[in-house]
Amino acid sequence: MTAPRRTPARRLRVEVGIVGAGPAGLALANVLTRRGIDCLVVERASRERVEERQRAGLLEDRTVRWLRSQGLADRLLAESTLHHWCDFRCLGHTVRVDYGAYSDGRQHHVYPQQNLVRDLIAGLERAGTPPLFSHNVRAVTNITGRRPRLECEGMEIECDYVVGCDGFRGISRAALPATGHRAHNRRYPYDWLTVLAEVDRPVEGVRYAVHRAGFAGMMPRGPRLSRFYLQCPPGDAVAAWPASRIVAELRERLADGDPAGLPAIGATPEVRMLRMHSSVLTPLAHGRLLLAGDAGHVLTPSGAKGMNLAIADAAALAEALVARLREGDEGPLAAYSATRLADVRRVLGFSEWLLGLLHLPEEASAAPEAELTSRLAAIRRLAEPGPHAYRFAHRYVGSGVREWCHDPPG
Repeated sequence: MTAPRRTPARRLRVEVGIVGAGPAGLALANVLTRRGIDCLVVERASRERVEERQRAGLLEDRTVRWLRSQGLADRLLAESTLHHWCDFRCLGHTVRVDYGAYSDGRQHHVYPQQNLVRDLIAGLERAGTPPLFSHNVRAVTNITGRRPRLECEGMEIECDYVVGCDGFRGISRAALPATGHRAHNRRYPYDWLTVLAEVDRPVEGVRYAVHRAGFAGMMPRGPRLSRFYLQCPPGDAVAAWPASRIVAELRERLADGDPAGLPAIGATPEVRMLRMHSSVLTPLAHGRLLLAGDAGHVLTPSGAKGMNLAIADAAALAEALVARLREGDEGPLAAYSATRLADVRRVLGFSEWLLGLLHLPEEASAAPEAELTSRLAAIRRLAEPGPHAYRFAHRYVGSGVREWCHDPPG
């Protein structure tokens, strides 16, 4: 009996292969394409799935400035909403922190991640280099050789460099050797229920609630949507949180005696449990494989830093790859991991400081009033002129100004 003939794999050749069509991979591909570098984004999910994923929505000042400098921010600038303050609710008091006033007028842009992703995909389509959707990269091989490969079903893509932007559990991170890399992991003593909910009016700004029952957060996402967070015991299940309980807990914690500033909460199309942890991999490169975004570092949503860090990785990689492939300068690419890890650690430090401000320690549960009084005093320092307010403002808005960023505010 004759064995069935195997169809030979289709072979492609590009300078840069990018695994993952998230904000980092798509932004990098747009910039490299505009600089004349042949690159290809390969994504295992369908285009519809990628364009509908609702995740982050708060873009830092430095992120928007970079996207604008690369010609990637036209719709963002036209349609985003500017935010320069956030509210903290604690012990029945609302403290407004006008971080724009303490950061030379810098502001966040509220622009849902899926909109940015659609813009970046459209940019690649106009350039004639659309991503390959619904293509699962099964292996990243030969990463220490001259030409690493992406192996897909029925296809092999040979590259000069591979950039992994496919997340914490992606194939790129799994392709690293067992030795020579270390993951610095931390599990926090609580989880967050994350809820995307319909609201009857736009959420004006971010609200953080420090409450004896646990932290709650409210983030703007659009005219009729908002992202909410609720602190839960570690290991809690979504099934323990029916819609009625979610709404009741949000109202208790976010209002804290004053429901006037809250929108009416309607349907909840997305409810997930976020296992609160952080992980930073060192180094972020091996051979000709480079990692960006969640593939190299995972942060909690505290401070809305994840997508912004991922795009900062893309910005650094774009310059480094152009220098290497067009100018023969290996220096920026060799320094990529160390440079980015320094920024990641600074941002992680701020994110963890903010977590500490928003969550009461377990030992305070029996008598939380003293701890809440202390937190309220710390929050008020962020709203008054002085070093605490200046450091918080610059780090929160992502100004890129480092003279205020040596130590977490506190």
